[in-house]
Order: sequence, then C-alpha cells, then structure tokens
Amino acid sequence: MPSIAAIGDYLQQQAPLVLAESWDQVGLLVGDPKNEVTRMMTCLTLSPNVAEEAILGRAQLIVSHHPLPFRPITRLTTAQTPSRILWQLARAGISVYSAHTAFDSAARGINQRLAQRLGLQQIKPLQAKNAMGTESFTDSVGREPPPGEIAGVGRCGEWLPENSAAALATYVKQQLQLERLSLSGPATQTVRRVAIACGSGGSLVPLAIAAKCQALITGDIGFHDALEATANGVCVLAIGHYQSERFAMEELAVELGTTFPDCDVWASAQERDPFVWL
Repeated sequence: MPSIAAIGDYLQQQAPLVLAESWDQVGLLVGDPKNEVTRMMTCLTLSPNVAEEAILGRAQLIVSHHPLPFRPITRLTTAQTPSRILWQLARAGISVYSAHTAFDSAARGINQRLAQRLGLQQIKPLQAKNAMGTESFTDSVGREPPPGEIAGVGRCGEWLPENSAAALATYVKQQLQLERLSLSGPATQTVRRVAIACGSGGSLVPLAIAAKCQALITGDIGFHDALEATANGVCVLAIGHYQSERFAMEELAVELGTTFPDCDVWASAQERDPFVWL
C-alpha cells in the first residue's frame, strides 16, 4: 500500500508546491506522511458533510483543493467549523493534502484543463512560471515559451472562430453543461482571445487586459473587478466557483486510482455547490 508520502510525491510532481501563491497553505496539512493509504477521497472543499462522508467511508487521506485550515487557527476545539472538522478528521485518523493554487497554475492544472475543455487553441499561461522564475507572456503573445515545463497563473487562448460574447456564453454553457452563467460587458462584443481564471478571478483582470483578451472566463468575480475589466474591453463570464474547479477534482480521483491501483479512490459524492438559483 502506498504511503501518504508517496502519494504526496506524486501530487507534487503534478502540481509542484513552488507554484503556490505565497499566502496559500499547501501540501500535507494534517497527518503522518508514514501512514499507509488504502482508501482516499478527493473534494473541492472540506465542508462538514464532506468530512462526514470521508469518515463513514473509512478514508485515510483526503485530497482537497481548498486547504483546511485556510487561515491559521489557535485552538483545535469544536467551537468553530474549521477546527471542529479538523478535530473530527484527526480522531478518525484521516490526513488532509491540498495543492490549491499550485494545482491552479500547474502545467496540467485546473486552468489548463478548463481551457482545454473549452477547446481553446494556442493555450499559454497569462503569466508563466518555471524553475528559472517568472516570465510574462502578456506583452508578446506569439513568443516561444521558456524552456522546461510550462506552468503559470491563469491561461489565455484563441477561441475559433471568433464570435460575439453572447455566442461565447452559449458555447461555454453547452461545453460545461451549465444551466446559467453571468455576463458583464456588451453581449455583442466580438471575442477571439479568451482568458481563463478558475475560482475567484478578480486578481487576474490586469493580466487579461494586458494580454489583449476580449473575454475572461472565471468562477466568480467582485463587482468592481468586473467593472474594471469591462471598462478595458474585457467581457467577464462568471460560471460559478464550484463549476470552474470541481470537475478537476473528479478527474484527479480517476488519475490517482490509476496511479495507485491498491487504493480505493473516489471523488466526494456528497459535495454540492453551496449556491442555488431560486
């Protein structure tokens, strides 16, 4: 049976932790790396019902995209939700690993997967990262990428054939099987170059503008960030935080099961988008 350390090594090959943002909490967050794993669950977020599923399912390891704890905690008690979940998982002997922004930015990370699912062409990071540091593609879209593995913040690519923002919205809903999304900016605007920012994409608006994108597809975005984008000719399609990332954790469960055939691996069946339209 693989150890948590061995699984962590594989996850770091897929999403090197050096790619994570400086404020992020990544890697093994709870547990003993020497422990062996026979049952493993992936999820987007460790909510109470997801933690209960892991406990009832006798998982030894949870690979969660969003880290828990996300912010430092000073007491491990049942008084607050994050510490209560951690206490319950620790009592059940369940470890937690998170790659979060490292997986967002990895060469085969969530942004890359989302861009590919949408059929974008000539996909590149909005801001590339490699072992030599950071290099921006935003001022020279056609240049050759730096040597080595291409990873980095967000993605941008060509949507062919170009069409209106309204047509792009219809296409995105079809490709991702969405019932709805939000669009800011003129629906008639012609779109060819598209930026991708899974999760909350407001911080990537300046990169999308600099990359001369006509649209930004993201999970969710703040009011003022959307205004800044549209003021600079970038329509914003907000598809939902959950919808922009959960699919990748389902794919990761399949990949982990293939890589570690001695483990039973599943993506949480209880996880749901916390938002519904009424």
